[in-house]
Amino acid sequence: MAILPFTHEKIKLPSGLELEVTLSIPQQNINEESLVKLAVCLHPWSWLGGRMDDPVLCSIQDPFLQQGYHVLRYNSRGVGQSSGWPSLTGSQEAQDLQKLVQWALHEIPSISTVVILGYSHGSLIASLFPILPDPVKVYHILLSYPLGPRSWLTAFRGNMYATTLNNLLSNKRADVLVVFGDHDEFTGEESYDTWAEDLKRQVQGEGKGHLQIVKVEGATHFWTDHLGARSRMLRSILLHIP
Repeated sequence: MAILPFTHEKIKLPSGLELEVTLSIPQQNINEESLVKLAVCLHPWSWLGGRMDDPVLCSIQDPFLQQGYHVLRYNSRGVGQSSGWPSLTGSQEAQDLQKLVQWALHEIPSISTVVILGYSHGSLIASLFPILPDPVKVYHILLSYPLGPRSWLTAFRGNMYATTLNNLLSNKRADVLVVFGDHDEFTGEESYDTWAEDLKRQVQGEGKGHLQIVKVEGATHFWTDHLGARSRMLRSILLHIP
């Protein structure tokens, strides 16, 4: 039986943690035999007020729905009605994400594609999500990855995040899209460019993952729509996903 959409409901994970979740589904009819595409959206840092109703994530939802995706947004631990307490390293949030996706795979029939989209601090957590076994295809989208403050955002675990992302890119089934603005308030353009070149080196050679990097001219960390920056960001995402 196809799952129905719901708003701000609590999902209990095997760990006992409850996450406040909103699930939106596309308007087009999907029968029980249809393959389902799922997008999971991760919000910015909770310590600075990040939550699932973030305006940037809300602006991403409708384009995904129009592309036939189920869209799952949620408040991470300790945010809104979600139980628990935010961690300083992000490691517990990464485990919560894996358990939430497993819940979705069990509750939503016939998922063939999972897009893990993290915005700002959410992109750090998204980068820790592993490739799932066949036949599920996983896409990672890292939006406004907070490279500059990464170390203090993760209690000085920056090297672990860098290593995990590099290992992800070394997986031949990986498909990663990195999108950032050249006017990001927390990471300078030169730092982003150097990092982008390092990431490109990780996918050189046979048997490596697929990487696309998009730098959006005039875009800030918060994607205020200066010169249509947010629209161009959305277009780059939609061109990347199946």
